[in-house]
Amino acid sequence: MTTISLNFPKPSRVFNRQIYDSLFDYSHFTEVWYGGASSGKSHGVVQKVILKSLKHWKIPRKVLWMRKVDRTIQDSIFTDVIDCLSSWQILPLCKVNKSNRTIHLPNGAVFLFKGMDDPEKIKSIKGLSDVVMEEASEFNHNDYTQLTLRLREPKHKKRQIFCMFNPVSKLNWTYTTWFAPTADYDKRRVVIHQSTYKDNRFLDEDNIRTIEDLKNTNPAYYKIYTLGEFATLDKLVFPSFETHRLDPHSSELVNIPDYFGLDFGYVNDPSAFTHTKIDMKNKVIYVIDEFVKKGLLNNELAQVIKDMGYSKEVITADSAEKKSIAEMRRDGIYRIRPALKGPDSIIQGIQFLQQFKWVVDDRCVKTIEELQNYTYVKDKKTNEYTNRPIDAYNHCIDSIRYGSEELNGNSSPTIKFTKNVLF
Repeated sequence: MTTISLNFPKPSRVFNRQIYDSLFDYSHFTEVWYGGASSGKSHGVVQKVILKSLKHWKIPRKVLWMRKVDRTIQDSIFTDVIDCLSSWQILPLCKVNKSNRTIHLPNGAVFLFKGMDDPEKIKSIKGLSDVVMEEASEFNHNDYTQLTLRLREPKHKKRQIFCMFNPVSKLNWTYTTWFAPTADYDKRRVVIHQSTYKDNRFLDEDNIRTIEDLKNTNPAYYKIYTLGEFATLDKLVFPSFETHRLDPHSSELVNIPDYFGLDFGYVNDPSAFTHTKIDMKNKVIYVIDEFVKKGLLNNELAQVIKDMGYSKEVITADSAEKKSIAEMRRDGIYRIRPALKGPDSIIQGIQFLQQFKWVVDDRCVKTIEELQNYTYVKDKKTNEYTNRPIDAYNHCIDSIRYGSEELNGNSSPTIKFTKNVLF
């Protein structure tokens, strides 16, 4: 077995104080790391779990790193682990398989990276020592329970599950499990760490200014992403919805029409693409699929839609992005069309969608997050709610609103294609 020597002569240049203080504390079965944006919580947990796995254990560790949706792993927790191993100059000693996302450490420890898309596959994984849930708020309580049950290998000592997340809605399972007044859990087995950007000594001034500016630019995000606190429950725009696994090819859904919407974003806001099925007769919206990500160029976004198998579908997109729509057509998304934005189109579109029962696939985690946080603006003078929603937690909802436009009396004109356009 390879002996690895790690020497951090100046730990303050490697670790934030909060993670350093608990770096070798494995006394709690569940570690909850929550707080604001850029607080260093996820990076700190990655450091802690890697160090734990590199220690000399009688049985090498076997760690399962999780995201709710499998396709989000490559650009998130997998990359974070690779970066940490690289910065510590351990990566050349590891065996990395990017196709099945496994990493074999030089001391025999194994890292597995999986999504919770198919819980049955997770149940087949044996001999786990630790589980890491990145963006734990995107999971549900049953997911958490199933993952704790995977940590039953008696040969592994100090088994743990790590949960990292931003404190979104008080409707979320993380709040009801550990923070609500009625929360009932064994405090001897759970430790809770809260952090904000002020706990991250590695942030530069630009990042700090962006986070602090939320107080003025987006009060809805300020409490969560700056202060690291759970949002107060205000008047939700869509107060009720169901979540469960949906099969668009099932007899229940196969004959219900499909609708596709796209809300463009880039730096501050993500691009959001959604696939819904809308049952007009029974007034039910089924949210089947989503893709949400910041920083994508239009050609990259077009490739995502192709990879998802939706390139030949009619997609209604934000009409304010005429250049983006033209570029998407250039890159093979030929049937994209602009939404029609008239006076009060947002309010009118929301009122139309409020007529429906919402059923959301449990893998559409961003749509679920938005539905739990999309609220009406409260007038500060009268303390009464207006009919105007906040400008936050609305990217998937805007995409769904665009996609459903032709059903609510605001349909876009039919697109005519030239003969040289091939599908």
